[in-house]
Amino acid sequence: MEAMEAAKIAQAALDDKMGQDIQVLDLRGLSNVAEFFVIASGNNVNHLRAMADEVEQKLFQAGVKMHHSEGYSGGTWILLDFGSILIHLFNKEEREFYGLEHVWSDAKTI
Repeated sequence: MEAMEAAKIAQAALDDKMGQDIQVLDLRGLSNVAEFFVIASGNNVNHLRAMADEVEQKLFQAGVKMHHSEGYSGGTWILLDFGSILIHLFNKEEREFYGLEHVWSDAKTI
């Protein structure tokens, strides 16, 4: 599956779980780490975990397997690594603090 298509599936899964301020950044040509970042905010730990579970399930159903995840137990920043796509799920304070959209401001928003 093409990375952009998988990123759109992740975006839709986050939208289904009421993720807030969902952004898809196209990092092709800018990063060797990933082709896309999908970034979203949640209201609390349970909300972030529900969003993470939904993304993992929807991408698995589409044949995209997760390589690694971090932060699930902490619940302030959950990182889901699908290889060419990295999903960043933040609480509002952590998202403002790290400002990934500003760090990657050269990336196109999808």
